[in-house]
Amino acid sequence: MTNEKRKHKRINALNLSHVAINDKETEVRQAIGRTLNVSESGILLETHFPIQSDQTVSLTVGIEEELVDIRGKVIHLLNGETGKFEMGVKFTDIDEEGISAIREFITKFRQLTQDRKS
Repeated sequence: MTNEKRKHKRINALNLSHVAINDKETEVRQAIGRTLNVSESGILLETHFPIQSDQTVSLTVGIEEELVDIRGKVIHLLNGETGKFEMGVKFTDIDEEGISAIREFITKFRQLTQDRKS
């Protein structure tokens, strides 16, 4: 039995563009990262460089043909096993279109995962 405290179930995902933004709303650094998991409330992203906790991150997530822009705050940062960094981001600025797209992605991903197990 697990003591899961998360509000939303996480799923594995793919790559996305992310931009670190400072408190003056200036881009600090831009890169492509790999999504390790995602939910309706946040994302765990593998990056090649650290982004400080509480820093804003602008994410562009590709879901099939649709690009969704989402902002979030870094809530934790870990050194990953591969020498990369694992950054937990809580979504702070996501509109209904973005939430709908994330939900659709989660649903399709779950279906694909179940089909692979069959």
